Amino acid sequence: MKAALENVQTIKGKDAFVAYGFTLPFFDFKWHYHPEYELTLITEGFGKRIIGDSHDNFVSGDLVLIGPELPHTWSNEKFGARKSSAVVIQFTREFSQRFSTLHEGRNILDLLERSSRGSFFPHPDSELIEKILALPDKTGISKITALLEILEKLCGTESTSLSKAAYSGSRNPENATRINKVCRYVYENAAQEISLEQAAALVSLSKSAFCKFFGRTMNTNFSDYVNEIRIANACLLLADSDKTVREIASDSGFESLTYFNRVFLKKKGLTPVKFRDSVAKTRPA
Repeated sequence: MKAALENVQTIKGKDAFVAYGFTLPFFDFKWHYHPEYELTLITEGFGKRIIGDSHDNFVSGDLVLIGPELPHTWSNEKFGARKSSAVVIQFTREFSQRFSTLHEGRNILDLLERSSRGSFFPHPDSELIEKILALPDKTGISKITALLEILEKLCGTESTSLSKAAYSGSRNPENATRINKVCRYVYENAAQEISLEQAAALVSLSKSAFCKFFGRTMNTNFSDYVNEIRIANACLLLADSDKTVREIASDSGFESLTYFNRVFLKKKGLTPVKFRDSVAKTRPA
């Protein structure tokens, strides 16, 4: 996928890297990328996370390491969120190269290489979380050593790759603006009928030109992208509501239950019912 460039240097200044926590009423949909690595810990809130071509739901405790140029966003403005917070750590390739080429840093180098597709850590332990939460208040050399300790601990923490492919951001501001407009429109209207004509009109393109533009920019076709967003919405409803599968299919924008089941199975590898059962088994009694 491609997205708008975020300038982290204006935040970093002369510091070796940035680490900060923030709290908002909700996370706005902001599809962007930057040349820095980013480690993000969600400390409060739930909603949707999009990393490259990965569309998943997030809850408090969500921990992801993102490689340079990989587009991403966490968003929950449409989920009725009242308070959302996160800790974000961003550092450059130059910073990591200072230690990753050392023999002692080889595991960290492997960790950073894997992050080109986004690394999700489903079960970070309390010690790791505490280190991340404490980092924004560190200064001087202790700040740098604390980050190295976090990265070293991440090396021994179970992780899964998110995006099917590594992506690079668009350097064309016009294309970045266009694709953000389309992605936001789909995100906000996924439960409604969305036509190719509507999407093409948003960016003043013909249907054929839009299909080429979207496929070239997003590495997928428009209908499949819409289904990705709808299935992610359905997963949230399956996990956090008592609605029937038929109701969830309709609320997620699928007119046919049969089609919903087929798309869900293709994208998640199991049926909606089995998905709901698997989520229920992971919750504490």
